[in-house]
Amino acid sequence: SEPVSEQDLKILSQVEQAGKAMVIAFNKWDLTDEERRRYLNREIERDLNAWDWAPSVNISALTGRNVDKLSKAIQLALKGWETRVTTGQLNSFLGRVVAAHPHPVRGGKQPRILFGTQAHTAPPTFALFTSGQLDPPYVRFIERRLREDFGFEGSPVHIQIRARAKRKDR
Repeated sequence: SEPVSEQDLKILSQVEQAGKAMVIAFNKWDLTDEERRRYLNREIERDLNAWDWAPSVNISALTGRNVDKLSKAIQLALKGWETRVTTGQLNSFLGRVVAAHPHPVRGGKQPRILFGTQAHTAPPTFALFTSGQLDPPYVRFIERRLREDFGFEGSPVHIQIRARAKRKDR
């Protein structure tokens, strides 16, 4: 029934840096009235914006409220954490996303994604081979779309950009 603390934020950061699947549970929800719940939900949304990919469940350990939802959310997060996307599926996805939302032109050049592959699971890690560096907001956009399209809810998604070396004039 209290807002998110600094310690909570540190723990969330450590879990993400460790590459683990995550579900955020808020306990003692039975102690709050409707007005307090609305206030806490706004606080949570603002404070945990960096972890919007992790599902959250409001529970009451005392009454057992939503404990079943917590269990389902954990199972879903672990499933996404271990999901493998084939190279063909990934490149088809990248083609659709880039065609609909191309990378912005920077300095007269537009970096292209040549192809991608999933390097690891647990956590899902993707290597994108590109013609140049991609802007961080564009990488976050691709990360978000990967999460939406392939069910990585509750799992950090890592993207490694491997820009092709520039050719020297011969």
